[in-house]
Amino acid sequence: MTRILPMLAAAALLAAPAAFAAEGATPVDRAPPTKTPSAMTPTEIKAYNAGLPETHPYFIKCRKTLELGSLVKKVRVCHTNEKWKEVIANSSQNARDATEAFTSKGGSSSN
Repeated sequence: MTRILPMLAAAALLAAPAAFAAEGATPVDRAPPTKTPSAMTPTEIKAYNAGLPETHPYFIKCRKTLELGSLVKKVRVCHTNEKWKEVIANSSQNARDATEAFTSKGGSSSN
């Protein structure tokens, strides 16, 4: 037992640089998906994402959202990281525009 522990520690130290090298490897060059990610099956998405780091612009992420008017039904929405950034930026801008429209109308009333 006393010999096994130091050997395991040494093996972990020897394997660590290889793991860090794999993480810091050059970005994988891959074309964007040919199908719309929401139309892909989970198996196709998993196969497409194989070998891509989660921070790659073409890595596909899916989210489930509740469908309006239903307490149970959920809709799966999938996009690439690149598209998610656009979606979030657009929705944030729409929220700012709506807030500004409501506050400007409420403050300029001269009744």
